Amino acid sequence: MTASHRDTDFRLTPLNLALRAALAGAAGLLLAQGAWAQTQPAEAAVPADEAKPTLPTVRVQGNRDKSIVVKRSSAGTKTDTALIEVPQSLHVITAKEIEDMGITTLTEAVRQTPGVTVNPYGSDSRAPDWVILRGFDGWYTSSYRDGLIQTVGLTFLGVQTELYGLERLEILLGPSSVLFGKGDVGGVVNRVSKVPDAGMVSEVEVQVGSYDRKQVAADVGGALTEDGRLRWRLVGLKLDTGTQEKYPDGERMKRERDYLAPSLRWDLTPQSSLILQYEHLQDDASDDVQYVTGADGNPTSVKEGDPSYSRIKTGSDAGGYQFEHHFDGDWRLSHKLRYARRTMDKHHILSFLDDDGTTLERQARHDVESVKETTVDTSVQGSATTGPLTHGLLFGVDWDRSRAKWQRWADMTTPLDMNDPVYGVTIANPTTPAADTLVTTTQLGFYAQDQLKWDDHWRVTVGLRHDRVKTDSDDRLYEAQASQKDSATTGRVGLNYLVGNGWSPYVSYAESFVPNIGVDFTGATFVPSDGRQVEVGVKYIPQDKPFSFTAAFFNLKKTNVVSYDPVSFDAHQIGNVRSRGLELSAKAELTRQWRLTAAYTSFDLKVLSSANPDEVGHTPILVPEQTGNLWLDYSFDGAATGLGVSGGVRYVGKRWNNETNTSSQPAYTLADASVRYTTGPWRFSLSVSNLFNKHYYSAVAYGSYFRGEDRAVLLSAKYHF
Repeated sequence: MTASHRDTDFRLTPLNLALRAALAGAAGLLLAQGAWAQTQPAEAAVPADEAKPTLPTVRVQGNRDKSIVVKRSSAGTKTDTALIEVPQSLHVITAKEIEDMGITTLTEAVRQTPGVTVNPYGSDSRAPDWVILRGFDGWYTSSYRDGLIQTVGLTFLGVQTELYGLERLEILLGPSSVLFGKGDVGGVVNRVSKVPDAGMVSEVEVQVGSYDRKQVAADVGGALTEDGRLRWRLVGLKLDTGTQEKYPDGERMKRERDYLAPSLRWDLTPQSSLILQYEHLQDDASDDVQYVTGADGNPTSVKEGDPSYSRIKTGSDAGGYQFEHHFDGDWRLSHKLRYARRTMDKHHILSFLDDDGTTLERQARHDVESVKETTVDTSVQGSATTGPLTHGLLFGVDWDRSRAKWQRWADMTTPLDMNDPVYGVTIANPTTPAADTLVTTTQLGFYAQDQLKWDDHWRVTVGLRHDRVKTDSDDRLYEAQASQKDSATTGRVGLNYLVGNGWSPYVSYAESFVPNIGVDFTGATFVPSDGRQVEVGVKYIPQDKPFSFTAAFFNLKKTNVVSYDPVSFDAHQIGNVRSRGLELSAKAELTRQWRLTAAYTSFDLKVLSSANPDEVGHTPILVPEQTGNLWLDYSFDGAATGLGVSGGVRYVGKRWNNETNTSSQPAYTLADASVRYTTGPWRFSLSVSNLFNKHYYSAVAYGSYFRGEDRAVLLSAKYHF
């Protein structure tokens, strides 16, 4: 069938109009200001030659960074580059934003970003990092830590992030294989760890909140030598909380977390530094968060699991180092390595209604999963001049090897009466093997990049990469082995024009690839899926003011998607999906007292071809057509100095429930608010999400209803020393 050529549908919803008015009004206010009292010299005072593609060491600012506006990042180019020169959408979320909004999870943090939606299946007490980037699920390939990939398992062993252990989050949208290798078309989320820093201030914090939440945390560090060449830092946290999900008898689901992240920085010489890092995270949470749908198709309060059985325990231990050496001139060597082991032990229930409509048949499952991963990235970077051009050069090689193991046992167990469910019964651990799989993946990539500068205006970024990926699969239950080799060459080219006064229009083309494991219905091995994107946009990020305004229009296409015939269930690699849309973002410290954060996204996502004719020409389920958010923060002065208030709204548009797009969930708008007071070394804050406790369904899909997040209150007391 021919693809739909309908233009992107930019509906003028009330929030759409409000966001556009806010962005336009804020921009007008910024341009009208003739004099500006700079509030954050560390971020705003960038030298006049910041555009020069020299490559200094990236130094995170620690918790002395009090600005929400970031001017530089390494996520978009693997070099320390001004965001105004990155020819692709790149958004940075600082620890300051996270603290002021009362955010406690990664998904809460990144949902403020245009082009990003989170938690497609609603509230989840297990707190997974479930992120959708430009309409594509980022579960398997979008997760990075300090520039190195974090591989997930084969089923539900994903990446969980303790937000308190991060300095910032960096979201690069669109195909990114030229920098990071195999990955889906939506982009990557890079988590930047807290490491020793001369400007950090030690702190301890206590939190209490809704659902009997209790948390203690500490971030401490300092110098081990008088000259400060050897510094340490230790971040730790203990969490014990209930969640909004509960059983019909009132028993609430729970989650516990232990987190510890020590690090050591050693300035070996004035030219060389070494950072040693380790992170331990352990989660123990209730499982089977889903509520059962009744025989009439309506949601119920019945849980398919049991509090005595349904549990998921996940663990992560990761250690590594970051080494840098500066040569004479401005050339430097960067070398990173990390070894990680992630584990999951999951007891859960699979259920289905009997023909009588009241008996819930249940199967007990026990899944054990692990991933062992070693990843290395080594690069050299520097600058050279040829005639009128100055080149910022980057050459590198990275290597990653992961070994993922998954085992499952499954047996039928005690059914539930939907009219009178009884919980707390004994459910035996299943002993019948249902799966035993081992998958080993090795990737080797070579990359090169040139950031060209021509006079004071033109910037061209060109990148090229070649990857080789080998995947060995061993189905030990059915004694079947398979080996697959893939290779891909990807590129990116972008053009920025620095108009002056902080303005920069740009255009770029980028590619990505992601391997597909298995064979089609003819027995032919799958080839990788390709992603290609054209993006045009404009950025306003002046050097001397804490403002950042961006607008981007993107058109990307993913090809060679594996789809399945709905009758024969045969696999066909004929799928194509297109995503295009508009993204607007604003971050600004409007005055010494007012701060603004806003974002808006309009998607036009379509399945162009598939083995399932029901989805061709339609929008994939769960992805909202529009999203937006607006947040304002005010800090008092005078007699009320130390007091701050903030609040905002979040809008999520219509989501389709089925492939034929005949049923949908309505849009919803939520309000959040926060108040804080700082006096001396103390900081107290009270934050409320979903202030008016609006009840809604995040999604209705696959015959199930997924509830949204209820109101949650968080009270925090923090002491700096």
